[in-house]
Amino acid sequence: MLSKISLDDAQHLPLWRRPVSLLFVTAFAMPIAFYAWYALLNNFVIEAADFDGRDIGLLHAVREIPGFLAIGVIAIIIFVREQVLGMVSLVLLGVATAFTAWYPSLGGLLMLTFLSSVGFHYYETVNQSLQLQWLSKERAPQVLGWLLAVGSGSTLIVFVLIVLMWDTLNLTYNTVFMAAGFTTAAIALFCLFAYPQFEARTPQVKKMILRKRYWLYYALQFMSGARRQIFMIFAGFMMVEKFGFEVHELTGLYLINLIVNMVVAPLLGKAVARFGERATLIFEYAGLVIVFLAYGGVYWFGWGVLVAAVLYVIDHILFGLALALKTYFQKIADPEDIAPTAAVAFTINHIAAVALPVPLGLLWVVSPGAVFVLAAGMALVSLSLSLLVPRHPEKGNETRLNRYFHVPAE
Repeated sequence: MLSKISLDDAQHLPLWRRPVSLLFVTAFAMPIAFYAWYALLNNFVIEAADFDGRDIGLLHAVREIPGFLAIGVIAIIIFVREQVLGMVSLVLLGVATAFTAWYPSLGGLLMLTFLSSVGFHYYETVNQSLQLQWLSKERAPQVLGWLLAVGSGSTLIVFVLIVLMWDTLNLTYNTVFMAAGFTTAAIALFCLFAYPQFEARTPQVKKMILRKRYWLYYALQFMSGARRQIFMIFAGFMMVEKFGFEVHELTGLYLINLIVNMVVAPLLGKAVARFGERATLIFEYAGLVIVFLAYGGVYWFGWGVLVAAVLYVIDHILFGLALALKTYFQKIADPEDIAPTAAVAFTINHIAAVALPVPLGLLWVVSPGAVFVLAAGMALVSLSLSLLVPRHPEKGNETRLNRYFHVPAE
C-alpha cells in the first residue's frame, strides 16, 4: 500500500495492477452498494418508515450535503493521498449501506444516508480527478465510456440478483443491504492494499481554485446538479407511488435500463470523440427538455406505465452523456488544477442539490407534473449554456465568447 510508482513505470506492471485497471475495479465495486441501496430505497422508506414526498425530499437533501461539502477533499489531500482517500471513502459507503435497514425511522435513515453519502461523494470527487489525471486526452472519451459500461454491468448483476432472488429466497431488506455493502467495502480494502500508489505526472495544487476562464464549466456543473435531482429523486418515486411498483418490478425496470446502457455506454464515448463535447452536450440537454415535459404528460394526460418506463430508460441514456462535461474540462484545464477543481465542481454541482429536494418534495405533494416542468426549464438553461462550448475546446478557447472578449488565463 505504501509503495509509490510513476504512471510511466506502472505500464510495466502486470495488467491487473496498472492504474487503468484500478479505475475499472473501483468502477465495478461502487455500484454494488450504491445501486442496491437505490433499488430498494423507495420501497423500503414507504413500507418501513411510511415516507411521503416531503420525507423523501428531506432524505435526499441530507444525502446531497456531503456533495456540497466535497470541497473539503482539498484540505484532506494535503495529508492523505487521493488514491488512499478514494478507497477509504468507498469502504465508508459500503459499511454505511450495510447497516441501512437497522434504522427504519426518519432519524436513523437520515444518519445512515449522510454517512454513506460522505463515502459516495468523496469517492466520486477523487475518482473523477484520478480519471482525468491518469487518462490521456486522446483516450479519455473512449475509456470513460467503457468505465460507464463496467459500472452498468456491475449494477446489472445487482439488479438481476434482486429480481431473481427477492421472492424466490424471500430476501429481506437487511440481507440485501448487508451483502451489497460489505461486498463493496471488501473490494475497496483489497484495492487499498493490492495496488501501489500511482504518482501523477503533474503535482496537484492543494488549495481551492476558482478561475474566471472555467466559468462555463462551473455554470454547466451547477445546472447539472439542479436537474439531476429530478431524475434521482422523483423518477423512481413516481413508479412506486403512481403505478404501485413492487421491489422486483422496479428493479426489473432498472435491469432493462442497465442492459441498454451496457450496450450504449461505449458508443457514448465514441460519440464524444467523434462529434465533440459541444454537439454531445446540446443533444443531451435538448433530449432532456423533451423527456421532462413528457414526464409531466404522464400526470396531465394520464399516459400509462409503458410511456413512463420508456422515458425513464431514455432519461438514463442521456444522463450518461455527462461524460462530455468531464472531457471538456480536461481539455481546458491546467493539469495541476484537476484535483482542486474536481472538488470545487462537486460543491458547485451540489448547491442546487442541497437546496432543491425539500421544496421540490413539497411541490410534489401539490403537483407532481409541475416538478417535471421545472426540470424541463433547468434542462433548457443547460441547453443554452452548451451552445457556448467551442467545437475544439482548449486552454485559451474555453467558450465561444472568447472570440469577442479576450479572457486572460490566470
